[in-house]
Amino acid sequence: MTTKKTSTKEEGTAEAKPTKKAGGAAAAALKILNEESPQSKIAEHGETMMEGPRTAATQSARVLSEVIAEKPELVVPLVAKFAKGVSSSNKRVVQTSAEALPAIARIAPARVARQLEVLKSSFEQANDVGKDGLVKTFAALCTASVAYQKRLEPVLTLALNGADGKTLFEWTQIVLPALKGEPHARARAVVEGRLNLIPRSYAQQIADFLGIKLRLRYR
Repeated sequence: MTTKKTSTKEEGTAEAKPTKKAGGAAAAALKILNEESPQSKIAEHGETMMEGPRTAATQSARVLSEVIAEKPELVVPLVAKFAKGVSSSNKRVVQTSAEALPAIARIAPARVARQLEVLKSSFEQANDVGKDGLVKTFAALCTASVAYQKRLEPVLTLALNGADGKTLFEWTQIVLPALKGEPHARARAVVEGRLNLIPRSYAQQIADFLGIKLRLRYR
């Protein structure tokens, strides 16, 4: 009687095969995170992101994005680069900068505050992703200290006035809780004043968030 030969492959072999996920930016970031002193490599990627050829800049931005997701504190020294990168012509650099700045603002608000003039002047020229990152950054600073409110109220008012319905709903939930006192009241008034200018579905969601009823003219 003959018996079927069984495969000599071990069950674990399939798991050991490299996958696409293991390569690229995620693998590069993991390697950096496992180093004893990762800062020099992070600094190199920051430099490449801002000064390197477009393809290399994009790849470095992807690597830094992975680092930000795991240990945002490691990219704090790159805050000045992200402040410039948020209005870059390279969309991937913008995306990474928009992820980094709010995270750094929560960890080290004073470091971000040093870049405030650059960040405020970048708002109008930034793309939608950049604008979103900046609004989240400004809100994080206001949450950290009311001292930032006066300096940031004009740009936050500009943001709320210029946002479309969907974005206004998102930013209302971020900006209003971050503001206190008169700046909060003024920002709320800006939002309420726009409810008749945006699609009703978003106006209703904002009204629900604010705890108010839509007036007849909004319907």
